[in-house]
Amino acid sequence: MLHNSSLGLFLLRLGLGGMMILHGIHKLGNPGSIQFIGGKLASLGLPEFMAYGVFVGEVIAPLLIIAGFYSRLGSLLVAINMIFAMVLVHSHQLMLLNNQGGWQLELQGFFLVTALALLFTGSGRFAIKPD
Repeated sequence: MLHNSSLGLFLLRLGLGGMMILHGIHKLGNPGSIQFIGGKLASLGLPEFMAYGVFVGEVIAPLLIIAGFYSRLGSLLVAINMIFAMVLVHSHQLMLLNNQGGWQLELQGFFLVTALALLFTGSGRFAIKPD
C-alpha cells in the first residue's frame, strides 16, 4: 500500500484538479474576473477574447485531470494557465516574500509545478484513460 505510485498520482490529480476548479467556479460566477483578465491582455496588445481561456485552464482542464481522461493535456493547459496568471497578474510579486516568509507566488508556483509533474508522469492506473 505504501509503494503505490498510481495511488499517489491519483491523489495528486485530485488535489490539483480539486483546488484549481474552485478558482474556475469562482470566475464563472464573477463576470468581472473575465473583464479584468481581458484588460490585462489588452494592455499587452493581446486580444481580450483570450480571457475566456481561463475557463479552459480552470474548469475543463481540472475536470480532465480529476477524471484521468487526457490528464497530460489537462496538466499542460493548467501549466499554461499558471504561466499566463504569473505574467499577467502576479509578475510584480515574482521576487517577493509574504508576511510568513514564503514566496508570494507559492500558490501559483505549486499549481505550476504540480501540473508539470503530472504532465511528465501521466495519470497513473486509477484513471478513465490511463496514460
